[in-house]
Amino acid sequence: MPLRSRERLLDYNHWANGRLFLVLAELTDEEFTRNVAGSYGSIRNTMVHLLSAEWGWIERCGGPARGAALKAADHPTLASVIARWQEIEQLAREFLASLTPADLERTVEWTLGDAPPRQSRVGDLLEHGVIHAVHHRGQVALLLRMMGHAPGNFDLLFYDQREG
Repeated sequence: MPLRSRERLLDYNHWANGRLFLVLAELTDEEFTRNVAGSYGSIRNTMVHLLSAEWGWIERCGGPARGAALKAADHPTLASVIARWQEIEQLAREFLASLTPADLERTVEWTLGDAPPRQSRVGDLLEHGVIHAVHHRGQVALLLRMMGHAPGNFDLLFYDQREG
């Protein structure tokens, strides 16, 4: 996939996160942190995982170091999650802007938990990061619906059809 296509996916990813944050702003603090269901329990926990993973995939590709996974407890409010999201978005944009088409073809070794090391092309890992975010935004949309909130639609199709 060409570099411009990856830039489009990154732009879409940040647009979709922004749309989701608009809906999350309607939640009370209790709703945001309520243990509802899913892999991470609460909307806050899922969002922190999403942001931590996004930064983690960028780091694996040679971008700025994240260090240990982000912790939900360090992000008690939606405002703190949004502040971290803005930081990660900036890091991601700067990193992608620094890449050449040849960089996307470079193979990197990465690990996930205690699993054996694996190898992937940088471009494939960056693409995976966006798909991973789509998965977790879907989980958050379900949690929102379970609490009686309409999450709206943040599919790529609607990103492509947006005005302005």
